[in-house]
Amino acid sequence: MNTVESNTYSLRQSIFTSTIVVTVLWVIQSAGVLFDLPLSLLGINPMDPVRLYGIFTAPLVHSGYEHLFNNTLPLVVLGSALLYGYPRTRLKVIMFAWLVSGFGVWLLGRDATHLGASGVAHGMFFYLFVVAVLRRDTRSVGLMMIAFFMYGTMILTIFPTEPDISYEAHFFGAVGGLACALLFWRDDPKPVRKTYSWENEDEEDDPVIKDLWQESDHQEEHRR
Repeated sequence: MNTVESNTYSLRQSIFTSTIVVTVLWVIQSAGVLFDLPLSLLGINPMDPVRLYGIFTAPLVHSGYEHLFNNTLPLVVLGSALLYGYPRTRLKVIMFAWLVSGFGVWLLGRDATHLGASGVAHGMFFYLFVVAVLRRDTRSVGLMMIAFFMYGTMILTIFPTEPDISYEAHFFGAVGGLACALLFWRDDPKPVRKTYSWENEDEEDDPVIKDLWQESDHQEEHRR
């Protein structure tokens, strides 16, 4: 078994893995509530060198259950599509979305505490969208259509909409996903297209057509 095959997840495994990751986020949020932990300290404060670590920790924490709830289904759906369709680039996509979103917010974000995994979700969405346009194989297009049907509004949420939503995280997460798609869209193998026996036969080799053709030749010779 080659490396690609060993790293490939079935759809069920992809959904299970994404669900486990999101469950960890719920455990973190619940622990913060139960033990009154200051989870906001793990967020990003732009241009604060002391809070530079927030680039790595901000996607793990949320401002509340409603915030986490709003991110849960997108993370599961988009994460499952990414894990299932792109065995070689899925970790790169998550890394790009995570880090580019974090650094972008730290450098250019508004003066506020930025929390949540929505930047990572936007990175996955934009990767699925752009890579399907570049690859144009059936699996990529199918995954992109599901993502776009459910979360096409993410194209709009990279712009300012509500004052308490970090559109900066959305925007830079999208930049990370886009960059990853442009750099690595050829890395994943395309699905093997199923072929049928009749596709490998030339028309002239078809026994019925060949017999009819020969019979027609014989009749023409008799007329001569």
